[in-house]
Amino acid sequence: MSVYTKSVLEKAARIRLVIFDVDGVLTDGSLYIGNDGEELKAFYVRDGLGMKLLQSTGVLIAIITAKTSRLVARRLDELGVRHVFQGEHDKLIPFKALSEELQLEPEQIAYVGDDVIDVPVMLKVGLAIAVGDAHALVVERADWQTQSAGGRGAVREVCELIMHAQGSLIEQLSRFGIMELEKC
Repeated sequence: MSVYTKSVLEKAARIRLVIFDVDGVLTDGSLYIGNDGEELKAFYVRDGLGMKLLQSTGVLIAIITAKTSRLVARRLDELGVRHVFQGEHDKLIPFKALSEELQLEPEQIAYVGDDVIDVPVMLKVGLAIAVGDAHALVVERADWQTQSAGGRGAVREVCELIMHAQGSLIEQLSRFGIMELEKC
């Protein structure tokens, strides 16, 4: 298990909504484009399970991404993510709309990003998180950085951090016969 500072745990304990970027966070940031123009992305299955576990605790998940992709919409639908904003180059606009719709204060929201387009929202939320291979300017503005890279377990780390801080991680893992955290 990652080591968390007291400040990060306190911030994570208040989170009711986690907003993720897609490219570089849910994926490794690579874009695969076939000869026919079809775009492919790889999603890490452990990240998906983490998102499902976190949602089962009552914490909401949203996506704000600059690109638009049917593939992303399909994957998020599989994961039960209802709040999806694609094609958003100014991420503050959907962030504000979502905050108002869900009636959440900034300190109840976490944002996970990897590049400078994510910084404006990161500066507004209660818990700003950079993935392990994020741009240096993003890392400087983050409250916490995952050990794993985007698309390779970073999302799972975020989900486990929040569940740990809120006291629900053991309960979620116990569904799989895991009753302790020593080897997490």
